[in-house]
Amino acid sequence: MSYNQFAYLYDQLMEDAPYSKWLSFIKSASKNHAGNAKRFLDVGCGTGSLSVLLAKEGYDVTGVDLSADMLTVAKEKAENEKVALSLFQQDMRELEGLGQFDCVTILCDSLNYILTEEDIKKVFHSASRHLHTNGLLLFDVHSLHKIQNIFIGSTFGSNDEHLSYIWQCYEGELENSVEHDLSFFIQSGDCYERYDELHIQRSFAVEKYKVWLEECNFEVLSITGDFEDKAPADDAERILFAAKKVK
Repeated sequence: MSYNQFAYLYDQLMEDAPYSKWLSFIKSASKNHAGNAKRFLDVGCGTGSLSVLLAKEGYDVTGVDLSADMLTVAKEKAENEKVALSLFQQDMRELEGLGQFDCVTILCDSLNYILTEEDIKKVFHSASRHLHTNGLLLFDVHSLHKIQNIFIGSTFGSNDEHLSYIWQCYEGELENSVEHDLSFFIQSGDCYERYDELHIQRSFAVEKYKVWLEECNFEVLSITGDFEDKAPADDAERILFAAKKVK
C-alpha cells in the first residue's frame, strides 16, 4: 500500500496513536527474549515516529516503507530530532540487502495491508532473512472483532479548522477485510482542497498467524491483546505477536 497526500497528513491524524505503548512493548520483548538487541529493522516505518523513538533509546535503527512520501517525512523528522536513521524504500514482502538485525518490527497495523496468506508468508520469510538466529519478529494486527464490529459500517470524521476529514468503512471483497474510503479537506487560503484515498486492510484469525509463523521457521513467544501482558480478550482490538527465528 502506497500513501500519497495522506503521508503529509498522517502525523496530524495519528497524534493520539499509542507510540509510547509500542515502544514499551518492543523494549519489554527485547529485554525478555533478546537482552542484547541493538540493531532494529522497522518495517512499514511510515513517517518514522516509532523509528525515531527507538533511535533515541540508543538503538541502531533502519526504517523501510513502500511510500517515498512517507520516507521523506521520516527523513525530515529524524533530522529535526537529531537522530540517525537509515531509510529505504522497499516492499515488505521483498526486503533485500539490508543486513542482519536483532529485531524486526512491523507495527501500527502495517501487516493488515498485506491481503493474502501467500503474501503474509512472504513477509515472514523476508523478515527471517534479515534476522540473526534467535532474533525477534514483533508485529501487531487489527483483531477480527475490530474489523467486523468496529470498522465495517462505521463513519468517522473531524471538523478541525485547518484539516477536516470523512472516513467511511465498508466491508471489503475479501473475507474479514475492510475498505477505508478517506476524504480530506485541507485549508488553502480562503478555500479547502479535497483529497480522496482508498485503503484496504484485512486480518486473519490468531491461530492462522501462529501456524504461518511456525511454517516460516519462527517460534511464537507470546500473543497478547491491547498492550496488556495477557492473552487477547474476545473484545481486544489489537493483537500483538512476539516470535523468535529458530533457524
